Amino acid sequence: MKRRRRGVSAAAQLALALLLATGCTSASDAPAEPTAGPSGPVAVARVCAAPADGPTSAPAGAVTVDPAVVGDLAAKTRSSPPNTTFWLRPGTHTLEPDRYAQVLPKEGDSYVGAPGAVLDGRKTNAYAFGGGAAGVGIRHLTVQGFIAPQNEGVVNHDSADGWVVEHTTVQDNSGAGLMAGAHQRVRASCLRRNGQYGLNAYKTGAPVTDLVVEGNEITGNDTDEWERQQPGCGCTGGVKFWAVNGADVRGNWVHDNRGAGLWADTNNNDFRIEDNVLEANDGAALIYETSYNAVIRNNTIRRNNWVEGRRSADRGDNFPFATVYLSESGGEPRIPARTDRIEIYRNVLEDNWSGITLWENADRFCNSPANTSSGDCTLLVHGTDRCAQPAIAGAPLYGDCRWKTQRVDIHHNRFSLDASVVQCTVKCGRMAVLANYGTYPDWSPYKGEPVAEAITGKQQNHWHDNTYAGPWSFIAHDPSRTLDFGQWQGAPYQQDAGSTFRPRAGG
Repeated sequence: MKRRRRGVSAAAQLALALLLATGCTSASDAPAEPTAGPSGPVAVARVCAAPADGPTSAPAGAVTVDPAVVGDLAAKTRSSPPNTTFWLRPGTHTLEPDRYAQVLPKEGDSYVGAPGAVLDGRKTNAYAFGGGAAGVGIRHLTVQGFIAPQNEGVVNHDSADGWVVEHTTVQDNSGAGLMAGAHQRVRASCLRRNGQYGLNAYKTGAPVTDLVVEGNEITGNDTDEWERQQPGCGCTGGVKFWAVNGADVRGNWVHDNRGAGLWADTNNNDFRIEDNVLEANDGAALIYETSYNAVIRNNTIRRNNWVEGRRSADRGDNFPFATVYLSESGGEPRIPARTDRIEIYRNVLEDNWSGITLWENADRFCNSPANTSSGDCTLLVHGTDRCAQPAIAGAPLYGDCRWKTQRVDIHHNRFSLDASVVQCTVKCGRMAVLANYGTYPDWSPYKGEPVAEAITGKQQNHWHDNTYAGPWSFIAHDPSRTLDFGQWQGAPYQQDAGSTFRPRAGG
C-alpha cells in the first residue's frame, strides 16, 4: 500500500484475566466474559476504562504547571533547562491559540500529569509535543483535541528518539495520536478515537529501530474514515508501521478500529507480535506487507474483518481477504533479525472473516509501476534503477527485486469458525496461498505463472499441526483453485500435515 502517511511488563501488571465482550462498535466499557486463550485465560489491557492515576503532588524538583495560565506548559518548557520534570496540576491545560503553537521539549524533559490533568488542543492546535529532543517522557496525561494533518501525529510529531509514553491517554485528535522514533516505548496507554491512527511508527529518512508497544489499549481509531475520503489509500487502522527495524508488540488490546488493527507496511523487519488480543476490527487483525522476518505467537484473534470481508464478498470479489494477511512478506536470512522466517504459532483465531492468506502480486516489485510503495525497493537492492532490463531478468536481481512471501511456518494454531456467528454463508472461511498471473509492465520478467508456482510450492510456505473447526476451505496457486481439506493435504500441495479438521465449530 501507499505511504500513509524492557523491564517488567506493563501489560502483565495491568492486564485483567477476563476478556471483554465486544461487537462491531467500540466496547471499552463492556461487561467482561471469560475466554480461553492459547494457554489459558486471556489477559486484556483494559486501560481506557481504568487509567492509572498520576501523583497528586509535584515530584521533588518538578516545575509546577498551572492550567489557569494559557500556554504555561510551553512557556515553562522554553525557560527551563534540559532534563526538567514538569508536573501538570489537575485541570485542562491549553496552548496559545495558534495552529502551530506546541510544546517543544528539551532533551530528557519529563511531563507528568496529576489526576485529571488534560492537555487540550481545542481543535485549534495541530500538535501537542514536537521537536527533535531525545529521551522525553510523558506519563499520566490526557492529550486530546489536536488537529494534526493526515499522516502526521500529535505526540512526538517529529519522531524524535528515545521517548517513553506511559499511562497516557491520547484521544479524539486528528491524524495519528502518536508518532514513533528509535528506541521508543509506548506502554500501558490508551490510544483511542483518533482521526487516522492510534500510532504511526514512521520516521522520515531513517528506519525506526528498537520499538516497544506494550500493554496498551488501541481502539476506535480512524474516526475520519480515510478510506472513504481516499479509496484505496491503505491509510487507516489502529497502528501503522513503516520501515521499522526491530519491534516488540505485546500484551495490547487492539479492538474496534476502522480498518486493520495492526499494519506493518513496507520494509519492516524483525517483529515479535505476541500475547495480544486483536478483536472486532473492521478489517484484518494483522497485515504484514512487503516486509521481513517476524514471530507472531500466542495471540487471541477474534471477530475481525467482518466489515471489510463482507463488503468484498458483497461486491463479488473472489479474493480471500483474511484476518491475518501476509502480502509479499517472508523470511529472509540475509537480513539480520532474531529469526530468519515468519513463524505464526500458538494463536487462537475465532469467528473471524477467513483465516490466513499468503499472497504475492506478480506485478509488484522494485521499480514496477504496480508497486504502490512508490520509490521503495527491497532491502536486498540499493537503488530502484537497478531493477530494470536486462539485469532484472538474471541472477541475483531476478530474485532480489521481488518482495517474496517465503519461509512462512504456520503451526499449532487453533482456527474456529461458526458461520452463524459471523452471519455468512460463503467466502468467510478460507485459508490461502496464492498469486496472480503476471501481466505488467511489458518489461516484467515475472509474466505468467512463475510467481504463483513459486509461492505455492517452491518458497517453503507450510501449514502443519493446526486444529480446524468449522466450514473451512483452502485456496492454492490462484483464486480459482478452491480445495477441500483432503485436497489441501494431498499432492501436490501437501499442506497441514499433522493437522485435524472438524467441519462444525464446537462439533
